[in-house]
Amino acid sequence: MHLLAEATMKFTLELYRQLRETKDNIFYSPISIMTALAMLQLGAKGNTRQQIEKVLQFNGATKKTTKKSPDCHDETSENVHHQFQKLMTQLNKSHDAYDLKSANGIYGAKEFPFLQEFLDDIREFYQANVESLDFVHAAGESEKKINSWVESQTNGKIKDLFPNGSLSSSTVLVLVNAVYFKGQWDHKFDEKHTIEGKFWLNEDVQAKIVEIPYKGKELSMFILLPNEINGLKKLEDNLTTDKLIEWTSPQNMNMIEMYLSLPRFKVEEKYDLPAPLEHMGMVDAFISQKADFSGISGNQDLVVSKVLHKSFVEVNEEGTEAAAATGVEVSLTSTLVTEDFSCDHPFLFFIKQHKTNSILFFGRMSSP
Repeated sequence: MHLLAEATMKFTLELYRQLRETKDNIFYSPISIMTALAMLQLGAKGNTRQQIEKVLQFNGATKKTTKKSPDCHDETSENVHHQFQKLMTQLNKSHDAYDLKSANGIYGAKEFPFLQEFLDDIREFYQANVESLDFVHAAGESEKKINSWVESQTNGKIKDLFPNGSLSSSTVLVLVNAVYFKGQWDHKFDEKHTIEGKFWLNEDVQAKIVEIPYKGKELSMFILLPNEINGLKKLEDNLTTDKLIEWTSPQNMNMIEMYLSLPRFKVEEKYDLPAPLEHMGMVDAFISQKADFSGISGNQDLVVSKVLHKSFVEVNEEGTEAAAATGVEVSLTSTLVTEDFSCDHPFLFFIKQHKTNSILFFGRMSSP
């Protein structure tokens, strides 16, 4: 899972750089967006495929394997879709301590000639069935059906992923990923906000990092808090994938007792992602004369018309509830001390699953 974990961190920070100037509070699920793009990549060819791979940050590791050896199971020989397959399995393992799930929904236009290989790969790697919908005669009803599925997969937290009128008679394919998490803190906050946590002070960036485990200790929230009240921009400017990996690695963190005060907050965000994705290098997919999705169908006239993402997080004394969904529409064209850790100024936070080392959610809290 090493390649996928590193790619997720790179993708998380690259997308954050695109989003950081747009709003005060930011919250999104990199895993959700990457899963939707990886499903799209299955049907892309040529430059379109290479650009999606670039955005996914796999640097050539996404080349689809043509020869499978039963004796060869190292990660470098596995393509990205095998890794997503493993990730989906890990995310959807039942657990008594918390609720975590990721689901994929694929909706294709009725009677559209999809290539069987594309449909088979979607089912195999992403545990999704392709459902036929009548976008031509019932785009509104199709929209409601997809939105209803997303709402059900996120315990009602993500509603109307596709706003009214989003889908039309030219819609051919809708790829949707939904992620939902609800967990209690391993040590719930009491009136004094005292918990046992992990803490490390980085001298270069002047920020504190704390890890707050959830019940079961398989997932944690990490908080990156600048030492200075107005130090968030400096932290953001200096944040790199290598630093994030180094700072949050177990050998660089110590278990200490601390007095942690964290604001209760709720964030709901929505993002229209084509512009950020274009800036990250995924350009051709949105241009009808350049897009090549001939791996979806022999039809050369397919183009991505929408990439929508909605997210929700609520943090309180008990724990955290978070959800996100991403929809892609393809259309025909035309140190060791007791510390006070008070999150009373803007900070970054993310939720990570330890086994896969994957960032499920990432955000910035500027104004609770």
